[in-house]
Amino acid sequence: MVELRENESKTLLALERTGGHSTIDQIANASGLAHSAVMRAALSLASQNLLTIQEKKKGTKIVLNKEGKKYAEEGLPERKAVKVLQKMGGKAEIDAVFKAASLAKDAKIIALAWLSRKGWAIIEKGTQQLKLLKEPVEGVDEKLLSLLNEKGMITVENLSQDLKDAVQILRGRKIIEVHVEIERELELTTAGWELIKKGIQASVKVSQLTPELLVTGKWREKTFRPYNIKASVAHTWPGKKHPYLRFLDELKMKLVALGFKEMTGPNVELSLFNCDILFMPQDHPAREVHDMYFIKEPETGILDQYRNFLEKVKKTHETGWKTGSTGWGYTFSMLEAARLMLRSQTTATSARKLICEDLEIPGKYFAVARCFRPDVIDKTHLTEFNQVEGIILGEDLTFINLLGVLEKFAMDVSGADKVKYRPDYFPFTEPSVELVAYKEGYGWMEFGGSGIFRPELTLPLGVKVPVLAWGLGVDRLFMMKTGIDDIRYLFSQNLDWLRRAELV
Repeated sequence: MVELRENESKTLLALERTGGHSTIDQIANASGLAHSAVMRAALSLASQNLLTIQEKKKGTKIVLNKEGKKYAEEGLPERKAVKVLQKMGGKAEIDAVFKAASLAKDAKIIALAWLSRKGWAIIEKGTQQLKLLKEPVEGVDEKLLSLLNEKGMITVENLSQDLKDAVQILRGRKIIEVHVEIERELELTTAGWELIKKGIQASVKVSQLTPELLVTGKWREKTFRPYNIKASVAHTWPGKKHPYLRFLDELKMKLVALGFKEMTGPNVELSLFNCDILFMPQDHPAREVHDMYFIKEPETGILDQYRNFLEKVKKTHETGWKTGSTGWGYTFSMLEAARLMLRSQTTATSARKLICEDLEIPGKYFAVARCFRPDVIDKTHLTEFNQVEGIILGEDLTFINLLGVLEKFAMDVSGADKVKYRPDYFPFTEPSVELVAYKEGYGWMEFGGSGIFRPELTLPLGVKVPVLAWGLGVDRLFMMKTGIDDIRYLFSQNLDWLRRAELV
């Protein structure tokens, strides 16, 4: 006769009565034990190789969260906006549309992004007017939203394929909660069956010496459970640096070791550095509200300290100045150049470095900085992200030198197996390429743009040598290196992932 703890004995005998294979719920009903008691006993029996525990996904349930319920009742931001736009004749000022639609400040960017994404409306180039493109038919996301509002909770596996696709859309918009139901099954092992045949006796043993047992003297009558020093213990999670922060620090150390010096710049930037010095015309579509975050108060900054080269930048935009360019052929606005925004690209830090008195030629500089752009949040996009910017200045530098630097960067930092380059266009570089890297088991990923700064950028700042430049998505470098397929994990509060993430 073999002795087991009382709950372990009951669990094992109940499992025998159900044929040696059953779910936790069925064992709880058969033994009269609580679900948690059966689970604890099963874990102990599994550690003794008397049974196995198998987990099976039972189903995925989805339900609207607080924001989702609001959208289900009032309509999605883009739906509210497009309804108003239709009433206004299909074309109206953006602010007027949003005001009439009663959209909150944080919902305006969401509405603009999804109007564009769904192809319902666009912002007309060079204006602040919203124009209707096509009749806004109900999409699968809205159908699923209505269905959830009607039924409350839905099993994903029972949905049609188009509604399953809509689950990912609503999940990306963070307006639904997803609950995965797991069913655990127990099965007797050969050792478990043999133990049952030998006979089992339930043993009531004390695991803790209490004051009551000491005072009454009843401890003399009790049998104490032996302490198993080989038993597994709960995981301990010592403090450590966030995996992504550690990666950024190591990236900086690698660049410093390669002879690069760090350059910095403010998060709240002047349009002068974020756009104008970079030869981006002031009527460029990328300078609209749907691509940049502008500061409401104060709306503009001070340009006085930059007057020594600002006039050259102005003339370059208007006529090309002495750069050999014809410029953009418009009247440059100092007020627009003074406009304040959240930095949308790290190239602004390069522009600031090129005007510094301590600029070294030849020289190599880098910046790892946070950037901000309105976007629809999903597994590959965030509204704020990190970029690694690099510039190399010197005589006789060529495009081949740039490609060599990019290849080494992708191979060493992200662990890519191979790279390729795609021709691209940026207002401030010529020639320009986009870096794309491949890693076995992960696939291809776009990292960012690069090129040689145009004379329209460098000459007004007094720089007369070639400047190789690149701006890469460092978030994506980390994702490839660690095999992460969802960029939101980089800023996740998921403690389980943070604890288990390897330090790379």
